Order: sequence, then structure tokens, then C-alpha cells
Amino acid sequence: MNQKFLKKKFYLYYLNPKIDFPSRYERREYAFIHFGEETMHRHISFNAKEKLLDYLKVNVPMHSYYSSAYYQNPSADNMNEKKWMGADLIFDLDADDLPSADKLTYEEALEKIKRELMKLLDFLIEDFGFDEKNITVYFSGHRGYHCHVTDKRVLELGSQERREIVDYIMARGLELKEIIKERPIQKGKFLDKTLEINPEKGGWKGRIARAIIKFFKEIKEMEREKALQELEKIHGIGRKMAEKIYDVLHDERKIERIEEGKIDQATEFKKIIKPLIKKIAISLYSQTDEPVTADIKRLIRLPGSLHGKTGLKVTKVSNIEEFNPLNDAVVFGDDMVKIKVEKPFKIKMKEEKYELKKGIVKVPEYVAVFAIARNFATHS
Repeated sequence: MNQKFLKKKFYLYYLNPKIDFPSRYERREYAFIHFGEETMHRHISFNAKEKLLDYLKVNVPMHSYYSSAYYQNPSADNMNEKKWMGADLIFDLDADDLPSADKLTYEEALEKIKRELMKLLDFLIEDFGFDEKNITVYFSGHRGYHCHVTDKRVLELGSQERREIVDYIMARGLELKEIIKERPIQKGKFLDKTLEINPEKGGWKGRIARAIIKFFKEIKEMEREKALQELEKIHGIGRKMAEKIYDVLHDERKIERIEEGKIDQATEFKKIIKPLIKKIAISLYSQTDEPVTADIKRLIRLPGSLHGKTGLKVTKVSNIEEFNPLNDAVVFGDDMVKIKVEKPFKIKMKEEKYELKKGIVKVPEYVAVFAIARNFATHS
């Protein structure tokens, strides 16, 4: 009953879908999972856009995909016979990969993964130098985003090179000596060393330097107790050390020196810097699915198609700050539909809040599709 209801709704959408055709679409492999089946129908190609649209209309797939790769023979059953020509660089950010993902509501998960997306885009543009016109972002239709890089320079990269890009973004192999410069100085009869960072540098060196300076300035502006609690969150920092650091930060001259990149204002600073850098690095890197990026023959969701687990559209994102999947990826209407709620849930869609308890209720069609696709309800 549920799949029949969903398939009918999907069919109505696919009568006139808003498909965002990938570049060189005729060189791509396509794959589909139909309602009531687990088998993936793949090794399909289309030499005309109308044929892909006809396939969607006739078969009404539950899930639709296309290859990140370009092939000479995309419909060949054997991967070698397809003759790989190159592939877009794809990043898959899924809220399921976030820490404590199972404790997040659907809306919280969407908001957190959007922040990860924004960090990723900053890396791609600022550190790798990709032009924004060669980067396209899509809401996945479920709990995440897909980022497509189509710059000609990435098309022929192999799996190892793509994996190294992910390693950089996730700060793997980041060494302290690359972030902090130690310079020996003479203090009377003794040789000491000064610790310096450079916020003007590019890459991770500059990123972490700027974040360290920002961290200390924010701690200085906090109320004492809150500041001490934040400092104690850093591994190895107890109350006494936190108090000394906080007190040092209220010396204006020392804050000025920190802003200049000189971070050895007290013995406690030298003790805090290593765990602080680790904490900051974790907060700065972007969560992305490495196997997806490294895979040069990956299947990714077809933009404009519907996701069978939500009924939401795989949607191109133009303004990330303003994009709201539960408004902008909704394609179904407001006609009232009767459903039987099996699992109580809350959701805000199209600016309306819904708190559905067990039992039979009437809700707008877009809520009904979402609830049934998520297995929260059945069609009554």
C-alpha cells in the first residue's frame, strides 16, 4: 500500500520533472532502483535527453543515479569495456557520518551537515583554487549534500590523488612543526625558544594560526567562569592552569603580541598549544565520505530526481546560507491526505510545524509523502 502510494506520487512528478542534466550526459552510465525491488538496474545510457525523461516516466524509479565518470561505451556491462575517459571530483557529505548523528533530529542533522559543506567549499576555493563556476552543490534528497567539481584539471586524477585531497581536507598527517615556528632566543645565560604562528600564511598553517588568535580573543571576552570552563575542555588543562591563562589574556600588551602571532606569553601557553591545535584542527576540517571521493567510477544521485526515502528532490543549491531542504526540495502539493502515524515525529516543512502522534490524521500531501517514505506512517 505504501509503495503503491509513493509510486503514484512519483509518477505524477515524473510526468514533468525538473531534471538537471549532467554535462556530457550521453557519456555517463545511469542506474535505477525501482519500487518493490532491491536490484539496481545499471549499465544504461541515453543518447538523448528525451529518452532519459521517457525512462523516468515509464519506470518511475524509487532511486536514480548517474556516474561521476565519463565513458566511451557507458552501457557496456563490463567495466573495462566501458573505457573510462575521466571523472568529476565528487564529495559526499552525509549527516549519518557526523558524531552522535543518531541523537540529532532530522532538522538538526541537516543544519550541521550544511556547516560541514561550507567548510568544504572554503577548502576547495581558498586552498585548492577551484573557481566557483566549476563547483556545483546539490542537496542529496536525504540527509546531506553532494559537491561536484568539474574543473578540467581533476578529470583524469586517479583514486590515490583524490584520496590525498581528502587527506588534506581532513588534516591527516598535519604536523605541529608545520604550524608553529620555534625560534631560539638568548635570555641572559640561558637559551630559550619563542613560539610563533603566521596568520597570513595560506593552507592549514594560516587557518590554524587565525583560529588560535580568534580562540584567545574570544576567551578574553567571556565571563570568567565560562572562559575557565571552555579552557578546561582542552585536554590536560585543569582549573589552575585555566585561571593563569585567563589572567594572562587580560594583559593588553600580551593580547597584542598574540595577534601578531607570538604565542609564548606564559609557560601555560606552551603547555596548552599542542592540545589546542588538535582541538582546533578537528573543528576546522570537513567531514566527507572518503570512498566516494576516491572512487573514479562512482554512481551519484541524479539532480532533479526524487529520493525514495524522503520524497524530496535532489536539488541544486545556489545560495547555501538561505537554502532550506524542507522548503526548497519539496515538490508535492497541499492537498490533504489521510495517513496512519506509526511512529510519532516532529517536522517543520514549508514553514509549517507538524507534531504528529500515533493514529490517523490528515496532513498536506508533501508531509504525507515524507512520513510514508521515512516509514513513520502508512497510507490510510
